[in-house]
Amino acid sequence: MTNRLLAAFVFFTRLPFWRIREVPAECFKHVVDYWPFAGWLTGGIMAGTLWLAAHILPFYVAVLFAISARVLLTGCLHEDGLADFFDGFGGGTSRERTLAIMKDSYIGSYGVVGLILYFTFLWSLLTSLPLSIACAAILMGDPWSKFCAAQQINFLPYARKEEESKAKVVYNRMSPGTFIFAFISGLVPAIIFMPSYFFLLAGLMPLIASAFLILLMKKRLQGYTGDCCGAVFLLSELTFYLGMNILYQLI
Repeated sequence: MTNRLLAAFVFFTRLPFWRIREVPAECFKHVVDYWPFAGWLTGGIMAGTLWLAAHILPFYVAVLFAISARVLLTGCLHEDGLADFFDGFGGGTSRERTLAIMKDSYIGSYGVVGLILYFTFLWSLLTSLPLSIACAAILMGDPWSKFCAAQQINFLPYARKEEESKAKVVYNRMSPGTFIFAFISGLVPAIIFMPSYFFLLAGLMPLIASAFLILLMKKRLQGYTGDCCGAVFLLSELTFYLGMNILYQLI
């Protein structure tokens, strides 16, 4: 378990966890199992950056610093997948064409517009919340949305051959034990920071968004890719922040 957890931190961040020790290649097939737990780190750094920056800068600038911190921490891993996802599903009309576009290293108009809209919505939703609620939303939304997005590996096969994978690895489906661990990792921050009846709205939205995107991927690709993992996470996380905004307005 230690090696697999370390592999997840190596894979999903740019921090030098690889210096701790060499991780067997087989462990990288299980990194999605620990993706929600890695969200504690990425979400924690993003929320921490927001909290600190907001005490010396205008809130709207602090949110930009927080977003930038996570982008730098992850090396744009998920944002790259989101851009490829928009390009593929926007420009492709068949399974083969969609996969070919997503594999292309160049970004197209759908990817550019998609990223602009994504960051605009992310910044707008976070700046619409008070500082304390925005920080709590990030701490909850990152791990939980990663758990929701991770379910695509349990419901769909990999859409390409393993040697065609950008990361040169195909994720294994979760065992019952790792599913429980991923679920707990995604849920615990919400239990700590938000009453359960609030979570019924904000927490359900990433589940619904992930389910919809998984069905879309099944119809178009008959499977998933690494780009799809990043895209489903980011879009599901947006719906969590949308739910938090709705709750805040109702309260």
